[in-house]
Amino acid sequence: MIDIRKFGSLGHADHGWLDARHHFSFADYHDPARMGWGAIRVWNDDKIAAKSGFPPHPHRDMEIVTYVRTGAITHEDSMGNKGRTAAGDVQVMSAGTGVQHAEYNLEDETATLFQIWVLTDRPGAAPGWGAAKFPKADRSGRFVTLASGYAEDGEALKINAAARVMGATLKAGETAELTLDPERHAYLVATAGPIEVNGVRAEARDGVAITGEETLEIRAIGDAEIVLVDAR
Repeated sequence: MIDIRKFGSLGHADHGWLDARHHFSFADYHDPARMGWGAIRVWNDDKIAAKSGFPPHPHRDMEIVTYVRTGAITHEDSMGNKGRTAAGDVQVMSAGTGVQHAEYNLEDETATLFQIWVLTDRPGAAPGWGAAKFPKADRSGRFVTLASGYAEDGEALKINAAARVMGATLKAGETAELTLDPERHAYLVATAGPIEVNGVRAEARDGVAITGEETLEIRAIGDAEIVLVDAR
């Protein structure tokens, strides 16, 4: 099954400093048909104004992945971590037993990002944070794993869930293939596009919910940058 969630159908909240689109129910947006996709609980498409951001707030027992699309975001947390994650790079936070964090756009330009939450497989674990650079050239024409709960994905950022967050950069006309477990749930968004997923067309920033597929072929109709989560 491949289900296209059109960008215009997503939940929307405009707070001035934050313009957010919600792929799944979040905050004041509630759709009982979109409570998540497998273990993927949140996928927010956020636009954060310059010199603004999320003030300190708590989380626990959730794996939170931030993929920065443009600009940069600066993270601070109650564990003493601080770091700047720029466009194309990724940060992860395992909330575990509890953590306070803030995410600020300290730049002079708007930042855009995907904020992705995956249900943890290790409730009560110690909290943690990490970030890494993932040059787009390294994932040109293919998927690479950005964050993972599997030990064999040695260079990926670690999360406490049986899931992978992957990225690919495709030029117009290029294809990338991925083998999936049909019992699992995959969800992908192209930051630019359009693309075709097993022959089904999706525009830029549409959500593509996938299950029951063993092989995924993604063809870029225009230059495309793709983020995909494979979860239980």
